[in-house]
Amino acid sequence: MREIVLGKRKKMKVKMFDRKKMGEVSEAAQTTNGRIELIRTLVPMGLEALNRELQQELEVLTGPKHKHDENLNRWGWQPGSVYLGEEKFRIEVPRVRDTVKNTEVRLESYEAFQKPREVDERVMKKILLGLSTRRYEETARNIPEAFGLSASSVSRKTIRASARKLRELMERRLDREEFVAVFIDGKSFAEDGMVLAVGVTLQGQKRILGMVETATENQKVLVEFYESLKDRGLDFSQGLLFVVDGSKGILSAIEKAFSGYALIQRCQWHKRENVVSYLGKGDQKKIRMKLQAAYQKPAYSEASRALASIGRELLHLNASAATSLHEGLEETLTLHRLGLFEKLGVSFKTTNVIESIQARLGQYTDKVDYWRNSDQKQRWVSAALLDLEPRLRRVKGMKYLPLLRERIQRELGINTQNRINKIAA
Repeated sequence: MREIVLGKRKKMKVKMFDRKKMGEVSEAAQTTNGRIELIRTLVPMGLEALNRELQQELEVLTGPKHKHDENLNRWGWQPGSVYLGEEKFRIEVPRVRDTVKNTEVRLESYEAFQKPREVDERVMKKILLGLSTRRYEETARNIPEAFGLSASSVSRKTIRASARKLRELMERRLDREEFVAVFIDGKSFAEDGMVLAVGVTLQGQKRILGMVETATENQKVLVEFYESLKDRGLDFSQGLLFVVDGSKGILSAIEKAFSGYALIQRCQWHKRENVVSYLGKGDQKKIRMKLQAAYQKPAYSEASRALASIGRELLHLNASAATSLHEGLEETLTLHRLGLFEKLGVSFKTTNVIESIQARLGQYTDKVDYWRNSDQKQRWVSAALLDLEPRLRRVKGMKYLPLLRERIQRELGINTQNRINKIAA
């Protein structure tokens, strides 16, 4: 491939532009698309590579230099600019003219680099991953062709992109999918926290439903949060399984917002660890293993008897541990009671689904030493969650989720049509 010659305004005629040539253009465009993202990450070499891409498309359209045609001509050059990585560069763009139609032919490889909004997204994503704005400025200074990029301009790009993410997350409709389960849990950010809701669709897909910032898992705040999910279209008329860690604020808010339509599955891992935390180190391992074995029994009757036996043993070891075990114990056995522990226990017996999302969220946010304000925090968390969501795997045992819905309705005594009519009224 030849380098583009810039600055020479020279009219050139080339060979005929036919259907075969159009096919070559389409194939070249597909190849170009596959290389664009790679070029964007190689800023120092990006301009040279982009020139080669432009020249290649130019030759596909018009043919080799110095060969003439009556249709498409090379038509000199014009000033332009492109985005490579997070930087904006001035370039001189070759022009192609259709002399029959008397119109200019736009170069697809040039237009592919004309998307500043996408650049905002890339800047924001890199900052979320811990790359400081100072390094962007250093990069800009190292490339003479750059317009010059300051830390403040990077911040503005980040704010614009992450604000869009926040709005998308908090306002998107939830009535486009059917949900059968919801995981609720909180994550700490310095002195404050964020309560996150993750829904599981009837097809097993995980969806970020929303979040609310709250210093504690406060019932009033959470009720308002749940009501906002309902306002955005979260359908609870057929019953929902809520998987939670046992927080009183979360539980009481669910009862108030979804009374009669919510079935609770408390996290068995949290229950086990809460119980053993009351014990001395010499007894912790033994009781932990017994609790684990009891919860692993597939039948409700067997698991319930084993846990009752452990409760009696704990009365002699530590009465507080026994009280902790019995508090909300039945809600840790919901899957057992529904007869679905073997089929769905891997995904729904604990809050691991949402905790794994929070752990991945921490890769974006834990490096932040100082949160300037609530708006910044919510924008960053929203952007990170929406970046993670497309890569979330479906829950295990997803083929049994329609059966889970049936069992939830049976457990709650839901007559679906009657309940829908009641809600509508």
